[in-house]
Parts: sequence; C-alpha cells; structure tokens
Amino acid sequence: MDFADFDNRHYPTVSVRQGYRKWVSTYDDSVYDEMDLDLLAKIKKIYWTKMAKAVDLACGTGRTGAWLKRQGIRELDGIDITPEMMDNAKEKKIYRQLVHGDIRNTKFADNTYDLAVCSLANEHIPSLDPLYKEADRIVVKNGYFVIVGYHPFFLLNGIPTHFNDEEGKSISIHSYIHLMSDHVQAAFKNSWQLQEMYERIVDQEWLKKKPQWEIYCNKPISFIFVWQKK
Repeated sequence: MDFADFDNRHYPTVSVRQGYRKWVSTYDDSVYDEMDLDLLAKIKKIYWTKMAKAVDLACGTGRTGAWLKRQGIRELDGIDITPEMMDNAKEKKIYRQLVHGDIRNTKFADNTYDLAVCSLANEHIPSLDPLYKEADRIVVKNGYFVIVGYHPFFLLNGIPTHFNDEEGKSISIHSYIHLMSDHVQAAFKNSWQLQEMYERIVDQEWLKKKPQWEIYCNKPISFIFVWQKK
C-alpha cells in the first residue's frame, strides 16, 4: 500500500534518493540506537564472529555497518542508491567494497554471503518480493537475512519516514506500507525460515530522548526479522 493514502501530516514528499541526499548531514545523530541497533543486539541465533562475509543492503552512512564490524564481522560489503550517504560510509573505512546500486538487483555473485542485513529501508520499496528473492540469491545455504524496519503501525497511523531540512522544515520520504504478513509471505516464497522476531516500543528510554512522543508510549516503533536460508 502506498503511504500517501494514510498520510495525515502532509509534509512535502521527495524521492528516496533526494530525501536521503538531504538528510545525510544529520542522519547518524537523528536515528536513535533504540530504533535499530538495540534490536540487532537482541539476536541470539547468529554468532557474529562466524559470519566471514556479510553485506549491508541499503548501507546509507555506514551506521549499521559500523555496528556489524564491532561484533566481529570480518569482510563487509555495502550497497546503496544515494552517493552522498555512501560518501559518509566510505569515511568510516569499514567496508571491503561499496557499490552504488539497487538492493533488489545487487549484481553480487550467487551464494556469496553468510549474512545479509537490511535496516530501515524496506518501507521505501513498493514490493518486498524482489528484496527477499535477491537476498536468497546472494546468501549461502544456512546463511542469514536480517531485516530491520520502521513499524507499519506508525505508517498506518499517518506518520511517515521524515527528517528536518536545514531550515527546520519537515520533509517526508516516499514510503510504502508492508504488513508483517507481507514479510512472511515474501520470505516463504523463497528459502527463508523464521528464526527470531522482535518489536521495539516507545518506552521510557525513548521518551528521555524524545519526550514529546508521550502520546506514542507503548506503541511499536520498529521491528526485526531474522531469517535463515534452508
């Protein structure tokens, strides 16, 4: 479903590439660890140091990649459609290679990676099927695909992925709504079996950083799926 049908804030909306190009200077500071990194830290099934080769799909500024390297990932590649975000990722010096491209058609070789991670990006593609299919193609047998996302609860309630530009004006990035069942169906069409799933709610730790979100207390803000290729 296109988010536009649910939008109740009516911020100016820009394309994914244009939006992240404008957001790049403040992205790392405006996305809280509670949104995604805390969820990654909950994973129990994956032994990070055994993941010899991993790929960061929609790597952005390298924020997720930096976390993965701290866990002991040895060889890490990244791909993104926004060159300005990738410039920041390159400065972190954590990637073996960085590729400008589409996460649904990466051009990486078949059966290359022990682990593929996609964080806070799936809401920007109209269909999940190509993403899950591509991850299936590039991940080895018994490897993992981890996907972290902005919770559809917020999108269904009219709150888009957005940021403040240099003038302080809120800008929305074009998004789509994927229900949890959409992820499950896309995964089952390929070789993925669910190993773990968690959801993050807006809790007191979150409210310490963003007290104006009191009205969203105990509402789900993000989620994580851990799939294994069988």
